[in-house]
Amino acid sequence: MNIASPSAGRIILLNGASSSGKSSLARAIQARIDRPFWHISIDHLRDSGVLPTTRIKSGEFDWRAMREAFFLGFERSLLAYVEAGNDLVVEHIMESEAWLLRLADTLAGQDVFFVGVHCALEELERRERERGDRPIGDARRDFHRIHSWCVYDLEVDGMRDRDASAEAVIAAWRTRSHPSAFERLRQRRDQE
Repeated sequence: MNIASPSAGRIILLNGASSSGKSSLARAIQARIDRPFWHISIDHLRDSGVLPTTRIKSGEFDWRAMREAFFLGFERSLLAYVEAGNDLVVEHIMESEAWLLRLADTLAGQDVFFVGVHCALEELERRERERGDRPIGDARRDFHRIHSWCVYDLEVDGMRDRDASAEAVIAAWRTRSHPSAFERLRQRRDQE
């Protein structure tokens, strides 16, 4: 087990369905917390042009064949960032229990505060339609599964005022205790 050095960074990890308010909450946390937290997400990578999107869309490259390595690389990069001493607020969607446990193992020994961001299905679907940059149906698919295998340090309502939710996350993060949600997830898995 890797033990975090005193200079290691910390992670506030937000898990919620597509359009649940993770990005808004992450920005509100970043604007209020008393340390320089980086805001990191898969969307940032995708939108930066890191992927050969045009060639994926044309069918020249198969996204399904590339997808697992993309997400695995993203998860491993989080460890590199915190080991270098960076604090992170990270958005992610835990698509499966295997993904969640893989990330918990990757970040073993690190200070991870795991936050569930919930939102009513009707609101998720409304936001998805308004955004227009997500496939219709992603929010519904996420809603019905992504929280089912999770254990959280804190859960928030993505329909609540984002500033109030950010304050709640920061307050709970400051008073966090052990074992953390990720530690409990690994213990539960090891006992099965």
